[in-house]
Amino acid sequence: MDLTDVEGDGGEDTNILLSDPDITVAELEAVSNALQAPRLSSGPTAEAFEAEFAAYLGRKYAVAVPSGTLGLLYTLKAYGIGPGDEVVCAPYSFRETVHAISLSGARPVFADIDYWAGTLVPEKAEAKITEKTKAIVAGNTNGHPAPWAAFRELASKHRVALIEDSTEAIGSRYKGALVGTFGDTSVFDFSQPFPLVCGEGGMVVTDDIDVAVALRRFRSHRPDERSSVVVSMTAPYQGAMSDVSAALGLTQLRRVEEILEQRHTVEHLYLKYVQSFEGIKDPFIGPDVTEVNWFLYVVHLGTRFSKSSRDSIVDDLKLEKVESVAYSNPLHLQRHYFDLGYRRGDFLVTEKVADRAVALPFHTHLSEDEIEFIVATMKDASINVGAGAAIY
Repeated sequence: MDLTDVEGDGGEDTNILLSDPDITVAELEAVSNALQAPRLSSGPTAEAFEAEFAAYLGRKYAVAVPSGTLGLLYTLKAYGIGPGDEVVCAPYSFRETVHAISLSGARPVFADIDYWAGTLVPEKAEAKITEKTKAIVAGNTNGHPAPWAAFRELASKHRVALIEDSTEAIGSRYKGALVGTFGDTSVFDFSQPFPLVCGEGGMVVTDDIDVAVALRRFRSHRPDERSSVVVSMTAPYQGAMSDVSAALGLTQLRRVEEILEQRHTVEHLYLKYVQSFEGIKDPFIGPDVTEVNWFLYVVHLGTRFSKSSRDSIVDDLKLEKVESVAYSNPLHLQRHYFDLGYRRGDFLVTEKVADRAVALPFHTHLSEDEIEFIVATMKDASINVGAGAAIY
């Protein structure tokens, strides 16, 4: 199959994109109305988005923020976490939300992940807890829920805050409950390539009124609060969500089930063609997981593939105008964390998974012909670098 066969009139100048937001007339009208409103920031649309997002999850409070990273930073500050404190987290993340731990002044203490689910392992996290530990940040990696029952027991046992990183997940369910409902505080992100996008933005949800008040004070001061002595005791980051972004996010939220269902169709098409690809790990769903809405469609290559051969496959896909990325560069191997003393070999499961994972285009606009072409191109590219290798 040739790329021109699947791209129609676009021909060879048209790419198959990694992500492409599902934007309809409803979103365009909502943004247009927001732009014509008398207030573009700190307005009623952002508050409406917060209220509907809290209701969607059944949480008491939701606070709109500029990004998932800033949402986690505000959360850590709300819990009084800073210099001298430690936060246990995973080194495996595409969104890299845990950068906020360093930004807060606390030390990120990494623990390894589960090979199949990609999520933080409770037992490995517990082994990292010390008297300096103030919180555990566990993520729903690539949309797959973490083992929340075990994490809740762990957090209660050691009396630390449990923070749920749902920046890669919306709509997934663990034991029937939506992600975002398990942490004392949970953080979402609405930038690409998520199913719900508003340009740049995020949301923090909690049932603790004290945390919610602190989040709002660290986030920003509204114009009517500028003269308040009480509010001024907290120095804000002035990082709020505009009503324009909120209008887009609110409309997407009202369509989120429709968008997720369309992404499920794309997922099933991928599985149809990937099944004939020997030497890769099939998508995994844990026993207590009711539903997974993948953040990206990630293919895990066999163990006889190397990191360099995986990178070669990504390069070959690029030559065929298919956008793909390595998922991901482990945090403990990035320069900032290297300077904290972490080294290659510290977290073998994370490194094994990250060295062989490829994220393929995943959005509602993909056609079956495009998916067939993507998988066929990847299979062809793998022939020279170890196709048919052992899965484990």
